[in-house]
Amino acid sequence: MDKAPSTRQLKVAREIQKDMAEILRSKGMVAFGGAMVTVSEVRVSPDLSLAKTYVSIFPSAKAEEVMKILNENVKAYRGELGHKVGKQFRIVPEINFYLDSSLDYAEHIDQLLKM
Repeated sequence: MDKAPSTRQLKVAREIQKDMAEILRSKGMVAFGGAMVTVSEVRVSPDLSLAKTYVSIFPSAKAEEVMKILNENVKAYRGELGHKVGKQFRIVPEINFYLDSSLDYAEHIDQLLKM
């Protein structure tokens, strides 16, 4: 069983979430084929070297295309993140993007409840 994240992990995750959201928002929807990308959660490894970044994508039909764009540009996003947090963090964590499908799940449950 995983132990709970430390206060430091939570602070770093919050900062990365805020800054990654700003970086992705600054790209605009055009960069993601007209999809809206939201950083829903960031989980940082105990050694602060890896940031699992969960994104939700609307409309969900574009999810695969947007995930491809995000993963192709991950080095550039990490570089931009480094410029934003470079004074605060000794190392800028590696970034891995994951699709957060909780919105789809909630929509699915909503549909089932309406039956």
